[in-house]
Amino acid sequence: MSDLRLRSATARDLDAVLAFWKSAAEGTSISDDRDGVERLVARDPEALILAELDGELAGTVIAGFDGWRCHLYRLAVHPDRRRQGIGSALLAAAEERFVRLGGRRGDAMVLERNTRAHHAWRGAGYTPEDHWRRWVKHLTD
Repeated sequence: MSDLRLRSATARDLDAVLAFWKSAAEGTSISDDRDGVERLVARDPEALILAELDGELAGTVIAGFDGWRCHLYRLAVHPDRRRQGIGSALLAAAEERFVRLGGRRGDAMVLERNTRAHHAWRGAGYTPEDHWRRWVKHLTD
């Protein structure tokens, strides 16, 4: 896939990314708005990695590192571009970023109902840790 280009998102990409997530990502997040993604890119300009194929957005991943833990969010590939190595390329870029920053273990937020994603994550070497449970409290309305 020689035409695949990976790069960090910029503020100019955010509207396209938000629209892309509506069709390519499973589920929604309270942070799936312009302000939320703008804050992410402003705080950590390398965290949101984009995959472009033939000049069009084909995939995304957020590779967030807080100095201690490596977190993966919003791994999404356009439905017409799946099973072409784009997700693997995005994960490899995220993992390389983590290692460069000193990270030792990556964890991913994956919806229980998204069984297609479970296969992809397992194929990439990730395993669920069922003894943990995510606890959430919304801080705003």
